[in-house]
Amino acid sequence: MKEDENEILIIQEDEEGVRLDKILANRFREIQSRTYFQYLIDEHLVLLNGFPVKKSVKPQSGDEIEVEFALTPEIDLKPEAIPLNILYEDEHLLVINKPVGMVVHPAPGNWTGTFVNALLYHCQHLSVNENDLRPGIVHRLDKDTSGVLIAAKTTWAQQKLVEAFASRQVYKEYLAICIGNIGDKEIDAPIGRHPVHRKEMAVVPTGKNALTICKTIGWNEKLSIVKIVIATGRTHQIRVHLKHSGVPVLGDNVYGIPQSNKFYGVEHQLLHASRIRLNHPATGKELDIVAPPPENMVKMLKKIDSNWKTKL
Repeated sequence: MKEDENEILIIQEDEEGVRLDKILANRFREIQSRTYFQYLIDEHLVLLNGFPVKKSVKPQSGDEIEVEFALTPEIDLKPEAIPLNILYEDEHLLVINKPVGMVVHPAPGNWTGTFVNALLYHCQHLSVNENDLRPGIVHRLDKDTSGVLIAAKTTWAQQKLVEAFASRQVYKEYLAICIGNIGDKEIDAPIGRHPVHRKEMAVVPTGKNALTICKTIGWNEKLSIVKIVIATGRTHQIRVHLKHSGVPVLGDNVYGIPQSNKFYGVEHQLLHASRIRLNHPATGKELDIVAPPPENMVKMLKKIDSNWKTKL
């Protein structure tokens, strides 16, 4: 699991002197098992200030805990008959238009109802490795981001696709509705953990390089329609870069403007992964896959610029 997908906790004063396994069991009550966290600690999947520890350790206030979740018999991946909006499928891969609200893979608070659960049902022969919470997954979209999502149906295809994403051989285009007007701009700013709010990301000098290319294709003096291409794939990259540039995504409940979200009656970020272009891992032929935005976003796009489609 990548570092930026792990759960980060800061020990509070009332937790000081309490065993680490008990703290984790209290923090993640939906798992309801100290035994599970003892297993993670024994497997060095829990770090205290960057280092593995014993389960009996008692952290101090302000200590940072990083947890990497893994699959065990008590957290079982179950196939679920969840409808999928399939854009493309063959024996190697599956591409869907992910709806808003769908989590890509199981994690605390979302052990069921994820894309992985749907994928296991849809692909009866999907390869599942021991302790793997993300079979078939090659990239992610945030829960409230809709759009093109690719999954592999074989271990070989998964490896090839992961390599393609990691080596930036995949063209990724997004559509966003933003508060304000960014114009046409390249945002080249490093992204890392927020120094205070550890579940958030931010532009920080010590972060990883991140490049976002923005082109404004619609503007009504208040809101803009922005076509975005990302050259890197950092966690929350688009949302963080747009906030950093003073034009947050409308509806973003973490990096946005609450008053504007309420004024426009938007409850989730209007950010959509509209297009992915890549070479097929088996045939080498180019796949160019486009996903239409969800209906509520289309309504807002039309209000800003009725000719938005012709400008893509």
